[in-house]
Amino acid sequence: MPEKTSVIKSKFISHGTLGSTDLDATRKFYEEFLGLEVARTSKISMMVRLGGEHVYAVVQKRHVDKMPRVNHNGIDVNNDAEVDEAYQACLDQAEKWGLTGITKPVQQHGTYSFHFTDGDGNAWEILSNPRGGYTWIFEQGDLEGRGHWDKNFRDRLANAEADGA
Repeated sequence: MPEKTSVIKSKFISHGTLGSTDLDATRKFYEEFLGLEVARTSKISMMVRLGGEHVYAVVQKRHVDKMPRVNHNGIDVNNDAEVDEAYQACLDQAEKWGLTGITKPVQQHGTYSFHFTDGDGNAWEILSNPRGGYTWIFEQGDLEGRGHWDKNFRDRLANAEADGA
């Protein structure tokens, strides 16, 4: 890896922030539905993570604006069948958890996924990715043309996995 020449001597993206209007209900949803690890950090905040060092701070507010879908949070599952299972679980439990905007699973940008919005207005994507998430895309280098929107882009993943086997 070349030596960094950026102004900020950054090491890694450590966290993001999500909003909640009810931390107890949000914690229950994160643990029981999404399967996230949760640690309460104060009366008005908690931290969540899953499978790595990146965490989200969740901060309680009286009002949380709905997150635009383009700013969503991704949760990886093992394969396409698990995406379909998660999609069905969202449909089946939408009323219980206040889920809205549930989209049908589709193949896009090299993966298979769907989106939904939780009861706090946070946008989520459930997707099938190989171990390491989207890190395999960096091995592709800069893309031209339609890039990761090309309908055949997912074939690159299969080729990358075959080369690594």
